[in-house]
Amino acid sequence: MKSDTLVIETENLTRTFKNVVAVDGLDLQIQQGEIFGLVGPDGSGKTTTIRLLTAIMDPTEGWARVAGFDTVRQPEPIKQRIGYMAQRFNLYGDLSVWENLNFFADVFEMAGQERQERIERLLNFARLNEFRDRRAAHLSGGMQKKLALACTLIHTPQIIYLDEPTTGVDPVSRREFWDILTELHLQGITLVISTPYMDEAERCSRVGLMYEGQLIVCDSPENVKKMMRGDLIALWPSDMRQAQVLLAGLDGVLEVQTYGDQLRLFVDDEVQTRVRIKTTLSAAQIDILEMRSTRPRMEEAFISLVQRRRAEEEHAEVVT
Repeated sequence: MKSDTLVIETENLTRTFKNVVAVDGLDLQIQQGEIFGLVGPDGSGKTTTIRLLTAIMDPTEGWARVAGFDTVRQPEPIKQRIGYMAQRFNLYGDLSVWENLNFFADVFEMAGQERQERIERLLNFARLNEFRDRRAAHLSGGMQKKLALACTLIHTPQIIYLDEPTTGVDPVSRREFWDILTELHLQGITLVISTPYMDEAERCSRVGLMYEGQLIVCDSPENVKKMMRGDLIALWPSDMRQAQVLLAGLDGVLEVQTYGDQLRLFVDDEVQTRVRIKTTLSAAQIDILEMRSTRPRMEEAFISLVQRRRAEEEHAEVVT
């Protein structure tokens, strides 16, 4: 469970590749036992951040400490205390589940009774015991992810980094994987997870929203959603495309987002704006199939915050 002990801390953490700033001045603090989610579009710096925090890569500027050790000057003590599951974790397809676990036990120089007990415990924990003799290449995508996590856990790390661990996995396997992560969280293990899925971001203790290498927001999912301006209306019009154009410039409408067959409208005053919406759409002969109040989700919050950042950058460019 979460404590007040800092296990990850960074200051002005920066990494550049030639002329590209992949991570830009990252100031971050993660407490022991947190599930910390890194959320952002492709190219926002999530994977580079994780590589910096695993001491795989050195920063161009700034510093990071993990479990009290500097990632540049003291990488070996860090590597003994962490587990890292990359986007493409290298399992050995010709080896069975049991043989893969034994291979990683060899890598971490585990031996004796403790080694066998831990392998058996991980097989049960990852719900892979009945597949112990199956080759890794013949496992489903979800089972491969669980085996990769079990291999990551073989040396009982204090901190686990998972880089988009459920990408490409079916919804049922994704839920099972998160059930396992929840058990690890209850054991007090710190989890740092990058994810493109907003429902997974909702499961985190805190989330860091990354955009163009910068951390634009860092808070609990509930607090992030509270940053949204105004009230939120879900609207199902008969002509969504035309309705979006008409309502985007309507007085009282702060922002319009699309979601499937509905429009999500952030408005400054719900009662007054509802009247304007009905009047505007009626004049354009667009029927309102349904309209109701709703609460923002992480997806709306993330899109809104990114759009707000882009607007600020465009305004700054015009001013200069």
